[in-house]
Amino acid sequence: MAATPATGQLERNAIGLPEVLFHSITHMAPAAAVAYSIIFATTYAGGATPLAVVIALVACLFVAVSIGQLARHLPSAGGLYTYNAHGLGASVGFLVAWGFMMLEPLIAPLLYLIFGYVLASAFHTYWGWPIELWVPLVVVAAAIVWYLTYHGIQISTRTGVALGSFEILVFALLALFLIVHAGSNNTLAVCSPTTGNAKGFGSVFPGMIFAILAFGGFEASAPLGEEARDPQRTIPRAVFLSCLLIGIFYLFCYYAATVYFGPDKMAAASPNGFYYANGGDPWTGMAKDVWGIGWILVLLAIANSAIANSIAGANAATRVGFALGRIHLLPGALAAIHPVHKTPYVAVNVQAIGGIVVAIALGWCFGSQAPLNAYALLGTIITILLIVIYILTNLSSLSFYWRERHDEFNWFLHFVIPIVGTLIFIPVLVASAGIDFAGLGITGLTYPASLAIPVILVWMVIGVALLVYFRLRAPERIDQTAELYISGEETSGA
Repeated sequence: MAATPATGQLERNAIGLPEVLFHSITHMAPAAAVAYSIIFATTYAGGATPLAVVIALVACLFVAVSIGQLARHLPSAGGLYTYNAHGLGASVGFLVAWGFMMLEPLIAPLLYLIFGYVLASAFHTYWGWPIELWVPLVVVAAAIVWYLTYHGIQISTRTGVALGSFEILVFALLALFLIVHAGSNNTLAVCSPTTGNAKGFGSVFPGMIFAILAFGGFEASAPLGEEARDPQRTIPRAVFLSCLLIGIFYLFCYYAATVYFGPDKMAAASPNGFYYANGGDPWTGMAKDVWGIGWILVLLAIANSAIANSIAGANAATRVGFALGRIHLLPGALAAIHPVHKTPYVAVNVQAIGGIVVAIALGWCFGSQAPLNAYALLGTIITILLIVIYILTNLSSLSFYWRERHDEFNWFLHFVIPIVGTLIFIPVLVASAGIDFAGLGITGLTYPASLAIPVILVWMVIGVALLVYFRLRAPERIDQTAELYISGEETSGA
């Protein structure tokens, strides 16, 4: 993968709406999210898990509107950190960027673990192969993603279109079969907060943490603002449509699973609960029930989803790294562009190697179900950071249009939507800290997810220290988080 170091611009007008849309969709990893993200929500919300998905969908749609409004004027590889720099100031933009530099690089290793775990578990169960096979499978997944992201945004995003379409089709068909097999057990009781759990909204709000994790990635189109055609239109559409369409997909899948499995059994303790069914793989188990040998399609869809999501996550992470390297808040080498492929190849290499190390290191740290436990920790870290960034982005939309685009200010789009969206996220953020309020009976997250907040606090303290350092020694670097790079030129605004 040798190349002559060079800095320059990303490939302009390289991808259109279908590729940008599926970049966000695959970043959400629909099949893997259904099988290994929202599944954690069932241990809290139980039979009300579909309600947790609905509320998460509404909150994320409001953020999608705010992102779309900001993307109309601020196309940049910096994505959300550039939006926050314009809306709330360069210092906030830097801290959002710092949060993303923890969040985005974790996406790929998170999905490498799922790829390795899903396939290794199947090989172990049916052929007796050692479960430790997940380690070389992690490396295989990383190598595929490394190759595709190194060789260009077009090949990686177009691969995502094909992979994303397959996984959605498989799980949508399975959900339809489950609904049919549920027969008279179909019920709208799954929309009640007290269905199949002990504490109503006190159970739904913690469950929403993992529902929001499933939505994480709809915003991933934003860093493609310098590579998309007509980004002021393409990015807003891709962000909103990915959130809406996949949100409906999640709701359809978890309504189907809940009525088929039984709302009152969803949150049951081991071995009767949904999380524990079929040895911790309930979706494959349900596929065996209704499809027989067709369960293999579900296995392939989940593995496929992990690869597609890893590609999208790596693309987003490397574009943010490129943007920060370009303004020297990270090493300038990260801004190097491959002379042929027009990719930030140094950032791609760093992401690939770092992703392998993180996935394998964490996978070995958490006992008998190491990959799933590592997934729970990484997923919780990602979700909490996302919630904070989503709240700040909502507020940035309000502030940006009030201060910089007051002639375009719309009370519904730029005030009601950001404020209501923020208010929906706040109870979930509080629940993630295990803080009870309004007598809901919220309890803290279980280990290892409970480690997420201390890890995030340490990371953000380091970020604040760096912010102070740069403010004192090189304040222009912080101010450059608001810079835009469009049409090959650097500008300070739209």
